[in-house]
Amino acid sequence: MSQKDQSLSLANPHPHNLSASQKLALAVTGIGLLLLFIAWFGGSAIQTTAFLWPSLILTAIGGVWYTLSTYRHLPEGIKNNGVFTASLTSRGALGWIAGIVLTGFYVCLYWYPHLLGFSGEGTANTGLVQMFDPLSQMLKGKAASQWFVYGTLYTLAILVMGFKFIWKYRHNRYQVLRTISVMFFQTAFAFLIPELLEGLNSDKAYFAKDIKNMWPLNYYFYEDWHLNNMLNGGSLGMFMLVSGILMTLVISPILTYFYGKRWYCSWVCGCGGLAETAGDPFRQLSDKSLRAWRIERILIYAILVLIVVVTALVLYTYFTGNAQIGPINTYSLRSMYGFWIGAAFSGVIGVGFYPIMGSRVWCRFGCPMAAILGIQQKFFSRFRITTNGAQCISCGNCSTYCEMGIDVRHYAQRGQDIVRASCVGCGICAAVCPRGVLKLENGPQESRKVFDLTDGGIKVNV
Repeated sequence: MSQKDQSLSLANPHPHNLSASQKLALAVTGIGLLLLFIAWFGGSAIQTTAFLWPSLILTAIGGVWYTLSTYRHLPEGIKNNGVFTASLTSRGALGWIAGIVLTGFYVCLYWYPHLLGFSGEGTANTGLVQMFDPLSQMLKGKAASQWFVYGTLYTLAILVMGFKFIWKYRHNRYQVLRTISVMFFQTAFAFLIPELLEGLNSDKAYFAKDIKNMWPLNYYFYEDWHLNNMLNGGSLGMFMLVSGILMTLVISPILTYFYGKRWYCSWVCGCGGLAETAGDPFRQLSDKSLRAWRIERILIYAILVLIVVVTALVLYTYFTGNAQIGPINTYSLRSMYGFWIGAAFSGVIGVGFYPIMGSRVWCRFGCPMAAILGIQQKFFSRFRITTNGAQCISCGNCSTYCEMGIDVRHYAQRGQDIVRASCVGCGICAAVCPRGVLKLENGPQESRKVFDLTDGGIKVNV
């Protein structure tokens, strides 16, 4: 690093000391976000559609500019200066405010969309939703909904914060490629392609709104309305049905066998993509205690059992026409699952609690898809994180920045391979290790090293 770069790095060692370039970048971002709030609260007197492109462009430019100003003069390597003292990322006042604002936005999104300006079919939108009408008309030929607004902002967040993530972890090829992957899948397969297809096939209601066309990720895949729409949807509908079943029973298990659950959770999934990019500043907030691990296992497998039971009852109703099984009404049960798990847990808590509980709350404690992939990964996959205990200096970076709450240092100190059902293979533990102790590998199951608690040594499974 040149003397100039060193002086610039030393001049701004802490994120509280902003340079003039960083301040200007934040000002540009702030103006873009201000336009969103004006559109939201400005009322019918404002032509909010004129705010769309200035807001999105200014927000994106400001975010990219700030990233370049922050990281371009710093040497390669992980920089987390101030993460444990900054109010936003250490559960301080700003963190709690951010959590409340995010949670409140999700509550409006799921249950009170009229507060965002969504007026329903046949009625003109207002406020924030109206602002996105031009983009929605361009992509699918109809006015925006609250979900279109959400999808647009969600994608923008992954793209802008993904650029920041790449610059921050640019020394690590795995992180760069992984981030490009989630940016691509979110933009193309989770946003643009579904919206374009909906415009071209607006009379067909069976389209999954994103790439989650497999059970249990798409928890309503086997519900009667969805099955009927696919079965009556011609060749395209049958393709959606058959491909969804194959993804669940064949394709996903094969990919998990070779690559672990990371093929989806860290390279494809939109939830994981947002957690890894926009949620990166909060990853250290995940609880690493044994108590949290116990709660995690109880919750995630209880939800997996629940979705299996709900789906079985849904199929029973579909084939028999009987929605009442003793005191249980299958329609009521599926509605309860959709409300408490599909909306409240995965949406409101899953993202709204980033600044409080870390960035993978839903992935760690609730996602039934992650539970299934985790079981396959632990018992049938070739993937594991190998360790070289002799090189470990017990710095704790690996455990600190594991967003899934795994005490990686515990395994590294003992030279034990990490084969945990919850591990999403993000590789951050390896990226932040100063000694190269951890490596993400695929190999035969019989070569896994496990810690033998009986004699305190290392044994090899054969």
